[in-house]
Order: sequence, then structure tokens, then C-alpha cells
Amino acid sequence: MSFVISFGRVLFAVVFIVSGAAKLFDLSGTAQEIATKVVVPADLAGYAASLEAATSMTIAQMLAILAGAVEFVAGVLLAFNIGVRFFSVVLILFIAVATFYFHDFWNQTGPEVRNSVSHALKNLSLIGGLLVLFGHGRDAVEARALTYTEL
Repeated sequence: MSFVISFGRVLFAVVFIVSGAAKLFDLSGTAQEIATKVVVPADLAGYAASLEAATSMTIAQMLAILAGAVEFVAGVLLAFNIGVRFFSVVLILFIAVATFYFHDFWNQTGPEVRNSVSHALKNLSLIGGLLVLFGHGRDAVEARALTYTEL
């Protein structure tokens, strides 16, 4: 049974690995999409300008790199059963923020509402799966291994 759990965790992580890699391979497209949805609050505009000057990148470009890296790294580590609880929480927060900014069906009208609701529900399901991983962590596989070796 531990093989099934491990294989399921790897299959579950694939969505984050592929999505993160796609964001990193298309940084300009990802940054452009982020720029249309995310606005830096006025209180943080000075800090944002300082960051942009220091890195020679826009905030949208930095967020694109961060988003791709978080998804890719967290997905790989989940697949390899490393830091499962921590990275489950990281991805839960990431998905919640992404859903709020990119699938805001409550602010939309017309046919785009159905698409955004569908994506928001998919993200809700991913959060549910991550909560299951968080609840089990590495315990399910390790407990089974300990039980067999102690016999």
C-alpha cells in the first residue's frame, strides 16, 4: 500500500512541477499576466521601486520567478516526500492567493464567470489534496516501514 501512496503523491505533485516549469520557461508571459492582475499597494510603492531599481526587473517579473520557483520546488519536494507538511502549507497559501487574484469570479460577468468558477473549484480541490498530505505528512509511509522492521 505504501507504493500506492507514494505513486499517488508523485502524480499529485506533477501538476505543480509542470505548472512551475511552464511559468519559469515563459517568464515574460507569466510576468505580463501577473502585471494585469496584481497591483502594488500605494504604501509599498517606494519599496517596490527600490526593488525594481536594485534588480533591474519589474515587480511582475520578480513575482513570476517567485511563483514558478515556489510551484516547481515545492512540487519536486512533495514528489520526493521531503518536507511534505511544510510544502503543503506553502502550496495551500500559494493556491489561495492565486485563486483570489486570478480566478476572482465574484468580480466578473458573462461567460468568463463559468471558467473562473471552474478554476476556483479545481484550486479548492487541490487545497483539499494538500490538506490530506499535510495530515499524513511522511507518517503514513514511515509508520508502515517501522511496523514491518520492528516485527
